Amino acid sequence: MKNLMKAVFAASVIGASVAATAHDMVPGEPQQQPILLQGGTLYTITNGIQEDTDLLFAEGKITAIGRDLAAPENAQVIDVTGKHIYPGLIALDTTLGLVEIGAVRATDDQDEVGNITPEVSGHTAYNPDSEVIPTIRYNGITHAQIVPQGNLIMGRSSLLQTDGWTYEDAGEALNVGVHVSWPRTGLNTAWWERRSPEEQRKANAEALAELKQAFIDARAYYDAKQAGELNGTDLRWEAMTGLFDGSSTLFVHANDKRQMEQAIDFSQEHGFELVLMGARDAWRMTEQLAAAEVPVVYGAMYGLPSRHDEAYDQAYATPAALAAAGVNFALSYPGYWDIRNLAFAAGNSVAYGLDHATALEAITLKPAQVMGVADKVGSLEVGKQASLVVSEGDILNHLEQDIQWMFIDGSLVDLNNRHMQLYKKYQQKP
Repeated sequence: MKNLMKAVFAASVIGASVAATAHDMVPGEPQQQPILLQGGTLYTITNGIQEDTDLLFAEGKITAIGRDLAAPENAQVIDVTGKHIYPGLIALDTTLGLVEIGAVRATDDQDEVGNITPEVSGHTAYNPDSEVIPTIRYNGITHAQIVPQGNLIMGRSSLLQTDGWTYEDAGEALNVGVHVSWPRTGLNTAWWERRSPEEQRKANAEALAELKQAFIDARAYYDAKQAGELNGTDLRWEAMTGLFDGSSTLFVHANDKRQMEQAIDFSQEHGFELVLMGARDAWRMTEQLAAAEVPVVYGAMYGLPSRHDEAYDQAYATPAALAAAGVNFALSYPGYWDIRNLAFAAGNSVAYGLDHATALEAITLKPAQVMGVADKVGSLEVGKQASLVVSEGDILNHLEQDIQWMFIDGSLVDLNNRHMQLYKKYQQKP
């Protein structure tokens, strides 16, 4: 009986935790009237910094940028004198909305069983009611790439807006590319590794062989489909057909230099559009990355040294090294809770040599290019979506950033969140 009561209690606690994960912020209504932001400092990304400038948007699109713009009839005019206006930040390589409480299995839907699951789509498991989402919006993130996790071929990612009732509402670009976790190339020498070096090498080789065989099978399926010779549909290989016709991107998650070199050779052999994710060792092969014109999503901006002879600040200095070598790169902060620090991580890279404008571009326009939506978001330009944020200070500086307004497709977003609610609550505690 005592064990039964414990089980009932545990179940009730878990149930309460799951039930409590829905935030109570209502998604913004579609824009009803023109909005004119007057007198702000615009960080356009593509046309420099424009001080004391107005920005007008209507029906979700930016319609005019300039000084002393006339307010249309029935327009809402907001004085943003002295404030900073940025395109919304875009967080790449996240599991936002896929996990709520790491210790509660029922709220964790990051990965599927098996090594080869390309048919999995991150957006289908996305929880738009997650308490985490409003907390990351508060730091200026208007869009996030939702990436399923797993072994070898993990699934497909989608770019979602961070405000919406459903993933259909929030969807900016669905099933953009297939994600691969590249097999290990080195040996784990940590104390907890129980396998011998020979066993590790064998496991690494088997994983690489399994990955390559999956692509051989997917290619055979694609060729049969093109020839009209399919006898049925295989959801796994169907999800990968875009890689072979060029409509989809291959995202390879790799940190070791040897992994990245293998991935580059593999993508060139097959003619895939490749993006390297994570890329901790990118600083060791900057010239090679620049020559191959491989986009890099660098995700180790706060990482510790991975070798005894590395500088303590290698992770911090890598973005500047990539920029100096001409590597096409974006910045990311992988995960779900910590992605709120994306802007501050980019700001930290500025302190270690990266140009401020380049850092901003690496979390706005560059991610938009990676996701194939640079014609819609990522910069402040006439004709683009009015997805932008207004901050009291520099958005990259944690001492100055203070987001006052956020608009996504012209809709005003509620910036209230669980953290703010708790902050206000405990301010009143005696």
